[in-house]
Amino acid sequence: MAQKAIAVLTSGGDAPGMNAAVRAVVRSGINSKMKVFGVYRGFNGLLNKEIEEMTLRSVSEIIGNGGTMLYTARSEEFKKKEAQLRAADFCRSKGISGVVVIGGDGSFQGARALTEAGINCIGVPGTIDNDIACSEYTVGFDTAMNTALEMVDRIRDTAQSHDRCSIVEVMGRRCGDIALQTGIATGATAILVPEIEYNTDDIINRIVKTQKTGKKHFIIVVAEGVGKVNDLAKEIEDKLHIEARATILGHVQRGGSPTLRDRVVASQMGYKAVQLLANDIGNRVVAMRNGKIIDLDITEALSMKRVFDEELYQIAKTISI
Repeated sequence: MAQKAIAVLTSGGDAPGMNAAVRAVVRSGINSKMKVFGVYRGFNGLLNKEIEEMTLRSVSEIIGNGGTMLYTARSEEFKKKEAQLRAADFCRSKGISGVVVIGGDGSFQGARALTEAGINCIGVPGTIDNDIACSEYTVGFDTAMNTALEMVDRIRDTAQSHDRCSIVEVMGRRCGDIALQTGIATGATAILVPEIEYNTDDIINRIVKTQKTGKKHFIIVVAEGVGKVNDLAKEIEDKLHIEARATILGHVQRGGSPTLRDRVVASQMGYKAVQLLANDIGNRVVAMRNGKIIDLDITEALSMKRVFDEELYQIAKTISI
């Protein structure tokens, strides 16, 4: 009987902890007597035949590295049926019966398409935004928050020294989780997220109310999906006559050595993905629910709607004054 072979790839935006997930897949697969191939540059790697058989040593010393050793990309070509069939044929030519796809919703759509073309795929949620509806946690989220926390703490030192209002934009196009939790952790006066409508006058009034208690410096944390931080800074200056500066943290939040939590969760999820493929199970997404690692049908997972934690948002409003 031919030795079972699987592959692993990272797709979409990079996230700290992806390397830990790759490591777990490779070592779990080899421990299960399977060949494990690393696919470079996401789904493009299957189309361009950029793969390499991995060994235990291939993934040595990567668990603490940011980014992804397999590199990553978004593939417009892979959205076409012909490309999906070609990728499946290439997998079969290498004896690959299953692929672990580490990424976000777009990556999971690719995983579903490849499964429909005959190659079992398992999705592992790797994205700093924590915006995968089926999972309460995504690999990279904790590291991104801690990076944002460190940056905002530094900015606050300057804001305090100059009696300044600092508006800080963090990542999160559709999901305000980084902004919400970073805002709470830094004592932000206001937190703006795409899930909750805001009124600039409410922010102005909040600052004025806080000024009356003796506070002279302010931090406002804004999710990327809300944006307009420069406009907000100008309006605060014009209406309150205090110095206001906007800072966009940008891609600094994607990089850096993953935190303990991201390393452990990535390892758990990678291990679970290999268990599923070892049992010839595909078209699933590994997820975290109530702190436990589970798996769900990809189509079911993609159809879920994310629920924003409004209770935590109200807590933030109450204590950040």
